[in-house]
Amino acid sequence: MSKVTFQELLDAGVHFGHQKRKWNPAMAPYIFDEKKGIHIIDLNKTIAHLDQACAAMTQIAKSGKKVLFVATKKQAKEIVSERVKAVNMPFVTERWSGGMLTNFQTTRKSIRKMSTIDKMKTDGTWETLSKRERLFKTRQREKLEKNFGSIADMSRQPAAIFLVDILKEHIALQEAKRLNIPVFALVDTNTNPNLVDFPIPANDDATKSISIILDAICDSIRTGLEDRKNSKDKADKAEAEAATTTTEETNEQ
Repeated sequence: MSKVTFQELLDAGVHFGHQKRKWNPAMAPYIFDEKKGIHIIDLNKTIAHLDQACAAMTQIAKSGKKVLFVATKKQAKEIVSERVKAVNMPFVTERWSGGMLTNFQTTRKSIRKMSTIDKMKTDGTWETLSKRERLFKTRQREKLEKNFGSIADMSRQPAAIFLVDILKEHIALQEAKRLNIPVFALVDTNTNPNLVDFPIPANDDATKSISIILDAICDSIRTGLEDRKNSKDKADKAEAEAATTTTEETNEQ
């Protein structure tokens, strides 16, 4: 469960939706009121759905699987990269490369190219290249790093995907749906929440709103990772104690 309060969400402006004329009727269950032509999101619904999303995120992290975060809109890039990097999850804040999920083998090849270039710099191969070849490889590496560097540790398709804006990230959404990958997302009043498995009704434009939701989600992932580590430590300790007992019994015989 998240630890975010109603007042904190209110202070962060999570309740501010879009103008009434831009609304998606599918968001009706999550709209509390309308003020001066602006739809107001029901923060009680936000808390309930955020709690569900956080509980699911904790379980995914506890299982050792990855969640891919996608946020290419300007006001969300830095927030996502900072928060998500801290919990060691993959993220995309630059342009979404079509087929990143549906053609994952090609994505892995691009990531391996980065590793190959890095290896050339340590095994002596780099020194055998001409100045022109080094320049080409350097630029290639920079381009690959920009597009794939933040998902370099994602060796397989993610267990789930988190989107900050499902209209902006519609290609990523389509790919995830096609592959039956669960989708978590902020859903503003101009979106269709039915396209998402774990919709979190919230303002997806304001940095404070995005930050408070991401903080809650990342805290839940951190909890899952800690639970996983504690379970592993406990299992290792039990195994060590069992091995010690067996050794003592053998010596006594």
